[in-house]
Amino acid sequence: MISDKYKLRKPQRFLFAVLRELGFFFKGALGNLFSLEFLMVLVPLLVLWEVLPRYGITGPIIPPFSVVVSTFWHLLTNRGFLHDIGDSMYTFFRGVGLAVLVAIPLGLLTGWNEGIRKRILPLFQLLAPIPAPAWVPITIFLFGIGTPMQVFLIFLGAFYPILFNTFQAVKDTDGRYLASARAFGASEFTLLTRVYFWSALGAIIMSVRTGVSAGLVMLLVAEMYGGNTGIGFVMNEAQSFFQIPVVVASMMTLGIIGWFLIEVLKFLELKLAVWKGGR
Repeated sequence: MISDKYKLRKPQRFLFAVLRELGFFFKGALGNLFSLEFLMVLVPLLVLWEVLPRYGITGPIIPPFSVVVSTFWHLLTNRGFLHDIGDSMYTFFRGVGLAVLVAIPLGLLTGWNEGIRKRILPLFQLLAPIPAPAWVPITIFLFGIGTPMQVFLIFLGAFYPILFNTFQAVKDTDGRYLASARAFGASEFTLLTRVYFWSALGAIIMSVRTGVSAGLVMLLVAEMYGGNTGIGFVMNEAQSFFQIPVVVASMMTLGIIGWFLIEVLKFLELKLAVWKGGR
């Protein structure tokens, strides 16, 4: 009977734990955003954004804040903007997910093994300085205009920050951790999976945060160059017809998405890299 009761309560306990973690997440994410200190800066800026364009001080280009908000609402309710956001996020997560799956193992291997480092790292160091948007023409030739091209460009934008930061974090692993593990007979595979990786985890998550920012830039570029849906497509179309409020509303949407993703990664870092919690 006791075990049956426990089984009945287990889903409830799981749901409670999920809700509790969500509460912690939103408390941390929104706490800084709606803190008194930040609101003392944000509210005056929004007031200026509303007042200055209405009195023509900023010229006819910049729309008032209320116009941008109403435009955003119109996009959501009448233009299927949620569908565009969903398409953009689907493409974005495919590109960034591919970058994470490739860059983190490569970064671990190059930071761990000098032989691998000397063989493959110079190639990426040569290619990394090429701005990601410069790959657009070649990418169109290779993949055509469509989702594969967009995914590849997002992958390129996110790949290098994740790779190099992971490599450096693994390379800088504290030698005392390695010496202690070797003293207990740890193999190189154990060192790689149990010492190097966990020691570098905080920096790896931070590198993914950088990759997310770069990936959003490339998402915008990719959808502007090739696509018939997505936030970048909406911005490009609005730019062609000089619909500045739509452009600004789309920019704000990207900013909110980027902020939310960064906050999620910060929360993951706090939960997984617990030794860095005091930072």
